[in-house]
Amino acid sequence: MHTTFRRPLRAASLLASLSLLATGCASTVGPSAERSPASTGAEPPETANLSAPPTADRQAILSMVGEFGVTFAFDETVPLAQGYETREPKRSGAAEAVILVEDSGDRIVLQHLLLMGTDGVIKHWRQDWVWQADSRFEFTDDQTWTLVPLDEDETRGQWTQCVYEVSDAPRYCGTGDWNHRYGSATWTSDRTWRPLPRREYTTREDYTALNVENRHTITPTGWTHEQDNSKVVRVDGETRDVLVREFGFNHYIRTDRTDFSPVYDYWDDTAAFWAQVRNVWSDRLGSGAVVLDTDVDGMPIIEGLFELADAVRDGQAVGRDRIDDVFDQYVIARNTRLANR
Repeated sequence: MHTTFRRPLRAASLLASLSLLATGCASTVGPSAERSPASTGAEPPETANLSAPPTADRQAILSMVGEFGVTFAFDETVPLAQGYETREPKRSGAAEAVILVEDSGDRIVLQHLLLMGTDGVIKHWRQDWVWQADSRFEFTDDQTWTLVPLDEDETRGQWTQCVYEVSDAPRYCGTGDWNHRYGSATWTSDRTWRPLPRREYTTREDYTALNVENRHTITPTGWTHEQDNSKVVRVDGETRDVLVREFGFNHYIRTDRTDFSPVYDYWDDTAAFWAQVRNVWSDRLGSGAVVLDTDVDGMPIIEGLFELADAVRDGQAVGRDRIDDVFDQYVIARNTRLANR
């Protein structure tokens, strides 16, 4: 019998817990990765398979696997709109495990899980890395993500990182190469759009999107995620105003002082279920675009899927039909051709 947290946090408490955290990668795979089963789902974007990825790149990505104490810091720095006053800095922290879900050579999937207290577990964000991807999804409008092609010449030698919400809903992608010249592996993305971060979308209505460049750096004690953010008023795919720049710094420091066994117990119980969820998202996005028909916090999808995951932990059989029921209520798939970037 599991002694870990058995029920997902309900809407208010889950949102309160997640809103305190910012959503945002060992040279070899550590023990935490060995406990996680691999995903078998086919998910976008697909690889171009032009050449094998460099070993150093793969090692850098796999270095983000492990157990960490994490600090999140966000500071508005440069006001750009007339009369704008910068907001107070935001600080938070968490205990977080990063588990290897899939490693097929040119595709690596990492799942983040939060440890709340001593035995509470919340499935957190996910990052997928694809070598020389030929497509990626992009945040193109309010609650809308579109699958777009990537030019082969532009992505040669580069990795596309796609980040997903706690419900495995799409969030943002970025493409760039790993730099190993200075002794510490660093990946820097191109600038891309993303929706408001969870830390603000329940408290801010003065901007609608972030324009972001991401940087991941592997350090002797773990890794960091830096964000160069611009907070933008964007309407119908067009920029109306840029309010302020923001610097984000998420610091993942390895720890052996925390018992993460509840996290691994949770993932052992629910990994197959979440693989099904990823496949459903893949199918919906494969049509060309998805629109989320919920409030901006996405809580109905989160609650519905977390309750199904909890049912799995309680020994119930949860088939794809029950997952589709949740998606049918809140996810609209649009049949479109691949958009031009």
